[in-house]
Amino acid sequence: MERYDIAIIGTGPAGISAAITAKLRNKSIILFGSAELSGKVSKAHSVQNYPGLPDISGEDFAAAFKKHLDSMGIAVTEDKINAVYAMGDYYALQGAENAMYEATAVIIASGVVPGKPFPGEEELLGRGVSYCATCDAALYRGKQAVVLGFSPKEEQEAVFLAEMAEKVYYIPVYKASEPKPEELAGNIEIVSAKPRSIERAEGKTKLVCEEMELVTDGVFILRESVAPGQLVPGLETDGAHIAVARDMSTNLPGCFACGDITGLPYQYVKSAGEGNVAAFSAVSYVDRMRRQA
Repeated sequence: MERYDIAIIGTGPAGISAAITAKLRNKSIILFGSAELSGKVSKAHSVQNYPGLPDISGEDFAAAFKKHLDSMGIAVTEDKINAVYAMGDYYALQGAENAMYEATAVIIASGVVPGKPFPGEEELLGRGVSYCATCDAALYRGKQAVVLGFSPKEEQEAVFLAEMAEKVYYIPVYKASEPKPEELAGNIEIVSAKPRSIERAEGKTKLVCEEMELVTDGVFILRESVAPGQLVPGLETDGAHIAVARDMSTNLPGCFACGDITGLPYQYVKSAGEGNVAAFSAVSYVDRMRRQA
């Protein structure tokens, strides 16, 4: 398996800045995120405080980012990273479809996870709660499960799970139009409900909603990004953010973070600057590890 020097998670201003800087320093990198980069950026009406780009639309801003990446030959790997494990002298990253990647250093630039965890979610992680349907689908063969999809693209994970499970309840937690039943598998039931909490009793997992309670074998929560504490075991957090030093280092050697995930202010210019700092720090770490090898 190829081991990259630096793996970067996130294609907002922080992740893009980190990727550009690391590439300029001749490091092998892999950049995870969306080929469309950041939806938050592209949907911005106007950005007025980014040096050199006065009053630029979000759409043009995103296009400029993409052009810069393309000019440097930096590709985006469209795989959602669900877990990052510290393995001593490198990190193992688990993708949504059980693909594994390795890197000497990791930069987390995944942005802020919207909303707070549901009551019971963190306590039941791995015991009836999962963040990856394609990873854990085999465990639900012949069983029932609930899928909370936070974007339309999660519908396909529900379809994959339904190939194994006896029945899947799909709750779309987004404003876009709900999927039509005929667009999903026959054993998927679309449920309109507002989840409130998750409980575990008598070997079953119960999703408590305002309108009803669904008792199944497990609940899959498919957000666009995973909370940092669940993404990297052992990572020190500060509320919903990752605790970092001025060089963007975390409490785990070789793991760095930048952008909105490190806290306020949520500004593109701040994120890009932190991405630059994180990349320089990661480059120094990689060079140090090579000297020690």
